[in-house]
Amino acid sequence: MNETLYRFVSWGFQELIWGGDLLGADELPERGPAVFVSNHLGALGPIAVGASVPLRLHAWTHADMLDPLLAADYLRRDFLEGQLHLTRPLSEWLARAISRIHVPLLRAVGCVPVYHMPDGLLETFRLSVDLLAQGECILVFPEDPDLSADPCYKMTPFKKGFAHLGELFYERTKQILSFYPLAVHAESLTVRAGKPIRYNPLGNPITERVRIKNLLERSIHEMILQASEAVIVQLPLPN
Repeated sequence: MNETLYRFVSWGFQELIWGGDLLGADELPERGPAVFVSNHLGALGPIAVGASVPLRLHAWTHADMLDPLLAADYLRRDFLEGQLHLTRPLSEWLARAISRIHVPLLRAVGCVPVYHMPDGLLETFRLSVDLLAQGECILVFPEDPDLSADPCYKMTPFKKGFAHLGELFYERTKQILSFYPLAVHAESLTVRAGKPIRYNPLGNPITERVRIKNLLERSIHEMILQASEAVIVQLPLPN
């Protein structure tokens, strides 16, 4: 996990791609352990958060993106064809070229592989709790890709599984884990940070996951609306 490389990548995201502002920085912790939860906006969300948040973040990343044998096909389907609408053979050639760079890069900056089989998901949680116990920060984009995006917020409903981290972390350390909402808004070039949601070890574990998920989702919705309203206010009036 190369700290210098992470800072260089973060700088590159900010200076070359994102160039936006962080609002609500006073809500952020000075250090981990913490879990940051954000809307995705395709490839833009991870880039904007990595550029804006001044903490080392270990992002949950689809396991195929970290696998040298599977990354090219996943990148082709999900990003080059799914988001950029490129077609073969260009999408295949680009996917192979990019995967040769991004796989070792994502591994080097400490991304956490997210497996979608039960046994693999246990490993995702184990790696995450290990990092949290070391005082590190986890970054999660929990939107459900199988659901339709809300046209107002440009995001799909969250899955709740990530909130299990609160329970696992408490079992390991007897410490309360905080979840910090982040809202990426493309039109205003802002990342907004909201008030943290703290895990409650006295609640029913399943109910607690739903509570954390709902509160974070609602907070991000509110911040997206605030950002949209700010853009409308700044628009010049017609002559």
